[in-house]
Amino acid sequence: MANQLFARKSIDKLSADAFSEGAHNLKRTLGPVNLVALGVGAIIGTGIFVLTGSAAAQYTGPAIVLAFILAGLGCAFAGLCYAEFASMIPIAGSAYTYGYATLGEFVAWIIGWDLILEYLFGAATVAVGWSGYVVSFLRDLGVNVPPEWSNASGVELVQLPGTSSWVRVTEQLGASLATDGIDITTLPHATGVFNLVAAIAIALVTILLVRGMSESAKFNNIAVIIKVGVVILFILAGANYLFGHQEEAAANWTPFLPENKGGFGEYGWSGVIRAAGVIFFAYIGFDAVSTTAQEAKNPQKDMPIGILGSLVICTILYILVSGILTAMVHYSQLNVAEPIAVGIEKTGYTFLRDLIKIGAIAGLSSVMLVMLMSQPRIFYTMANDGLLPPVFGRLHPKFRTPHVSTILTGVICALVAGAFSVDELGHLVSIGTLLAFVIVCAGVWYLRVKEPDRPRPFKTPLVPLVPILGILVCLGMMAGLPAETWYRLLGWMAIGIVIYFAYGKKHSVIRKENNL
Repeated sequence: MANQLFARKSIDKLSADAFSEGAHNLKRTLGPVNLVALGVGAIIGTGIFVLTGSAAAQYTGPAIVLAFILAGLGCAFAGLCYAEFASMIPIAGSAYTYGYATLGEFVAWIIGWDLILEYLFGAATVAVGWSGYVVSFLRDLGVNVPPEWSNASGVELVQLPGTSSWVRVTEQLGASLATDGIDITTLPHATGVFNLVAAIAIALVTILLVRGMSESAKFNNIAVIIKVGVVILFILAGANYLFGHQEEAAANWTPFLPENKGGFGEYGWSGVIRAAGVIFFAYIGFDAVSTTAQEAKNPQKDMPIGILGSLVICTILYILVSGILTAMVHYSQLNVAEPIAVGIEKTGYTFLRDLIKIGAIAGLSSVMLVMLMSQPRIFYTMANDGLLPPVFGRLHPKFRTPHVSTILTGVICALVAGAFSVDELGHLVSIGTLLAFVIVCAGVWYLRVKEPDRPRPFKTPLVPLVPILGILVCLGMMAGLPAETWYRLLGWMAIGIVIYFAYGKKHSVIRKENNL
């Protein structure tokens, strides 16, 4: 039974295939600059444009910067482990392939099923953030989308006085308004029905992907320039505003770490831990660099640069943005889908407002496209390995795209994006990705013990310390997430295990090849 469940792909064969002249027709054209740009492009998205505000409002206050440092530390440990695998097994497939080659088929299935969770719900989370900025931009043009149809079902909203912005009702918001002499019950209220804007975004991207739309490295570099440019504009504008409003900034940053309200995650240090698990979503994407290992010119050298370089750049940007944002706007007013837009409006630089929003929309669109493009290809790879029915590996006769899995992904993703809030989706994506990182760290440690003499062009330093720290930090952030998020993860994994034993185990290609 153990041999059947943990059948492994040959690392030597994978490496040989990766460097063969016609392997999957992928050309090794990406250098370290391209890989860093790819990582930054994949990372900067909903995390910085959306979750920065909601996490600060609900868990940490201005101490959101500490949560970003903690999450970045966990990613650094996991990134070092990814770099070792990417240089040792320079083939497309990322964590799924690494798991199959080191820990066996069952673990690979768990990782693959986990990646489905990451990309499917990740795309839905991005769509919700995209919806917030589109609605805000349309509002500037005089087009008001009803809040009932631009928010998740059951979300209670209130319109801020003197504005046309709708934000979620929270105890902290009520207290903040009360200090200004405003009774929150006297303000206009609304309840979300379905985020139709987010669902439409998913539908449009799905149609494009079925027709075979793809992004080149050049397009990605342009998208990175736009997104990073928007972030830098916000940092410069915010810093300039704060220079003339130092007393306001000091008031917004006092206290820097709000006192715990009595429950775990309700501000205080436990709030920082919970927020780190939540905004961990902001770092999702650096692992996408490892999926391009087969297209890197010198993967042994360039993959670690791409993975770790993009992490360092994005961590610095996240700390600056979160610090400036919470100094400009009181954290209780940031529980919205477009916190960066709220911050830029506070500066009064109206000429930047629309530019920032357009940049955010463009940036979120590219991330949504990448995630919805990656998800069906995970289905495709697993189907080719026999772990899913062949229909998931079927290609469109004209467009040569995995159209069945693309359409299925799009339909499910649109429903999820319309029905759930960014908080619920972000929690689920974060815990799923953290689990994948734990398995990758464990895989590096295991293979060092199992095959210590195997050539490793890049070695994770201080093994087993670094993998152990990666496991502990990631598990710690997982532990800080709400209990209902754990229940949803366990439910998702239970469904995956049932599918594996009911179908995947019986149809596994590698098991048939090895007569298991």
